[in-house]
Amino acid sequence: MQFDVVTLFPELFAPFLSTGVTRRAFESGQVNVRLHNPRDFAQGNYRRVDDRPFGGGPGMVMMVEPLSQCLSSISCERPDDVPVVLFSPVGKSLDHAMVTRWAASRGAVLVCGRYEGIDQRFIDTHVTEQISLGDFVLSGGEIAAMALLDAVARLQPGVLGDADSHAQDSFNPALDGLLDCPHYTRPEIWQGRAVPDVLLSGHHVNIERWRRNQRLLLTQRLRPELIELARNAGYLDTTDEAVLSSYNCGLPDPP
Repeated sequence: MQFDVVTLFPELFAPFLSTGVTRRAFESGQVNVRLHNPRDFAQGNYRRVDDRPFGGGPGMVMMVEPLSQCLSSISCERPDDVPVVLFSPVGKSLDHAMVTRWAASRGAVLVCGRYEGIDQRFIDTHVTEQISLGDFVLSGGEIAAMALLDAVARLQPGVLGDADSHAQDSFNPALDGLLDCPHYTRPEIWQGRAVPDVLLSGHHVNIERWRRNQRLLLTQRLRPELIELARNAGYLDTTDEAVLSSYNCGLPDPP
C-alpha cells in the first residue's frame, strides 16, 4: 500500500519512518510513504502557501491552489484512485476498526493542515474523508498522520516480533474489544511491590483466567461502554458476568 503525505514539514517524518519496530513496514515497502510539500507548487519568490482569511479574524489559512497543484502531481504519479484524507477536528475519531480498514487498503493521500485551517474549496473539491484524533486541537496534521501510519504499519504481517502481539491489543473487536490486562517483568519485587503470584505459578489456565478477569475489571472501571458492546456482541460468558457482578464496585486483584 502507498500513503502520499501532503505536508509543509516533511522533515518531521524522517525519524518516525526510520525508528522503532514499525520501521520494518516502511523499509520493506509494505507501507510505502511518500512526502510532498505544497510549497513546491506555490508561486512567487517566497513560495507562499497561506494568506489571511476573507472576512477577517485571527491566523492564516492554507491557500487552495498550492494544495490542488500538489494533489494533481500526486495523481499523475499514481494511477489508482485512492481516498484523500484530511486530519481535522470535524472528522470521525480514529479507532481500531478504522485502522484495520486502512491496514487492508491500497493507501490514501493524507493531507496535513496547518495554521487556522485550509481553504474550504479544497475540502469540498478533493477531500473524501476527514479523521480526528480526538476532541483537542494540534498545531498541524502531521502528528495525526504519524498516528495513523504507525497503527497501520504494526498490523502488517511480520512487522511485530510476535505474530500474536496485535491480536491481544486493546479495542480489538476480533478478540472481544476489551482493554488489555496489566503486564509485569523483572524484578519480581520493586520498591515493595510484588508481581501477582499467579503470574509466577506456571499454571497457564490460572494465568489466562487472571488476565481475563483483569481485562474485564479494567474495562468495567475505565470504559464501561466497551463492556456493553462486548456483551451485546456475545463475547462475555457466564464466568465473565460473574466476575463483573462480584467486583462491580472496584478493581481488586481477583482471587
